[in-house]
Amino acid sequence: MSNIETLEDFYKRKYDWLPDNIRNEIGHFNVFRLEPYLGEKAKPVPYKRRDYFKITLLVGESTIEYADKVIQLEKQALVFSNPQIPYSWRHTEGIRQGFFCVFNQDFFRHYGNLNQYSIFQPEGNHVFDLTDAQVSLLSNQFERMFQEINSEYIYKYDVLRTIVYEIVHFAMKMQPTTKFHKQPLNAAQRITTLFLELLERQFPIDDSLQMLSLRSASDYAGKLNVHVNHLNRAVKETTDKTTSQVIAERILQEAKILLRQTSWSITEIAYALGFNEVTHFNNFFKKHVQLSPLKFRNG
Repeated sequence: MSNIETLEDFYKRKYDWLPDNIRNEIGHFNVFRLEPYLGEKAKPVPYKRRDYFKITLLVGESTIEYADKVIQLEKQALVFSNPQIPYSWRHTEGIRQGFFCVFNQDFFRHYGNLNQYSIFQPEGNHVFDLTDAQVSLLSNQFERMFQEINSEYIYKYDVLRTIVYEIVHFAMKMQPTTKFHKQPLNAAQRITTLFLELLERQFPIDDSLQMLSLRSASDYAGKLNVHVNHLNRAVKETTDKTTSQVIAERILQEAKILLRQTSWSITEIAYALGFNEVTHFNNFFKKHVQLSPLKFRNG
């Protein structure tokens, strides 16, 4: 398998012959070397970040920015990423080598809930400094992933899950040594940017059985690991709107798209957008558009 083949293409090529229910049970997993995705000729990372958990082993200098802290990586580190925790990388030109693997929750179906581990939670430690010996040990684990994923062993995905769990528990046994500093109080723009990124990850709604998981300002504050008042102040300062207004505007935008571009019922659309009662959705829509959802659809 090529390192630049997308996960979607790979799984379609390899498992398209399987029935949907069996193919969905497999979930998604892949492993990559960092080299093709660094430097002037870097290739796009072959997965959608909003859909996947990620474990990265990197050697070199870079910076990770979260809503409430900045972490400077000076030598080498192990980094855990949850698709619902926004962050951004800076100064990646300093990264010399490494590995990363990506997987979704379905890959661990019947094997546990990844979100129970602190390294994948908003308030947990996501970055761990490493010694040279630890880098060597973890590099061997990633090399094992390459060997397994390219093998013909029928139970290779069980082995891959085991390796991932070994890395997870390896990190959780470590005392966090990575140094970080809290964002200054004037970091409103960064917090707002990460909030807007997290908001946008909830969309588009492409399945009538899908439902927004984040609806309120406090939901987003929890994911960003900041106090809701801190988030509200940052969004107000940056956009001159309340957090609730920004959320409502994005939900309204999606509602209009679903009403005009799908054949879903009003009830299905209301549910997908997080409204427990269709009357609540009707009232919300009328308040902002001065039309009922049905009249807007037929207009």
